[in-house]
Amino acid sequence: ATDRFAFPTGPDLRVLITGDAGTGTKAQWAVADAIRDLHRREPLSMALGLGDNIYELGPNGDQDFQFATKFEDPNHGLDFPWVMALGNHDNSAIFPGDGGWLLRGDDEVAYHRRSRRWWMPSRYYSVRVPEQNPVVEFFVLDLNPLAAYLPPVLAPYWAPDGQFMNEQRAWLDAAIASSPAKWKVACTHHPYLSNGSHGDAGEYDGIPFEPMNGMHAKRFYEEHVVGRCQFILSGHDHALQVLEPTLESKGTRQIVSGAAGKNSHGKAGKHGDRRNLFQNFTDVGFMVMDLSAERAAIRVYTVDIPTARAKQVFDRRL
Repeated sequence: ATDRFAFPTGPDLRVLITGDAGTGTKAQWAVADAIRDLHRREPLSMALGLGDNIYELGPNGDQDFQFATKFEDPNHGLDFPWVMALGNHDNSAIFPGDGGWLLRGDDEVAYHRRSRRWWMPSRYYSVRVPEQNPVVEFFVLDLNPLAAYLPPVLAPYWAPDGQFMNEQRAWLDAAIASSPAKWKVACTHHPYLSNGSHGDAGEYDGIPFEPMNGMHAKRFYEEHVVGRCQFILSGHDHALQVLEPTLESKGTRQIVSGAAGKNSHGKAGKHGDRRNLFQNFTDVGFMVMDLSAERAAIRVYTVDIPTARAKQVFDRRL
């Protein structure tokens, strides 16, 4: 679709942050209704979709009706660019979320040409906003090959040290180094740190062995992202978390917003008490990041599913 919704051109941005939205259920619609209500009062500039865009298995081709039922229809009226990342459910092979069929994610890349909203020109990419004199650059990463539950053992291209990941590493190093933006934000599905049940990279889901525990994702973050970006925005855990930077994260702050279609039913993970400014494992919801050259602030909203009403539960300059 050439007639795309345009990226903002001004220096003050109000960015919607959603993740794990694509269920097509009442929960997704309630969150989207609440976002529409906010957008009417305080217009949003653009959105970030942090993966698991099409539950449970991902799409079948770029004309799959699920793009309508799990993205376009629920988000009607939210007429701005949606910068999309790939999640493990978007790349499923045998069981939901196994991450074992990485080529399936290419259907979501192909859908970029069909939608006015959906922005995913390739599996990883960056967006400068505004394009001239950017306030922020979003680096959208695809770490699925580093954390699949069905690792791509027979496909050297997707191996942790294979062509796809090596090209992504080289691209990211160069892109961050050359970025003129004040704010540099990594957008991923799999978190570096999470107080939720999936947990941290290197120990995802308590799995004791590589690569399913995300040890390669941990190394990727520590070698290419932390200390270089101010924020890592991720989904995967169906929770809302604003974590404090750690010694290892070199000042980079992890934010998890993966509650736009499902919640965590109150379940925290083994790091549930790690230092944070806010966390919620019970509700569905979304976040809004307000960015200007001078400041970055984050707001968290929880949504009551029966009434589709949002409640602002956190607001802080970071």
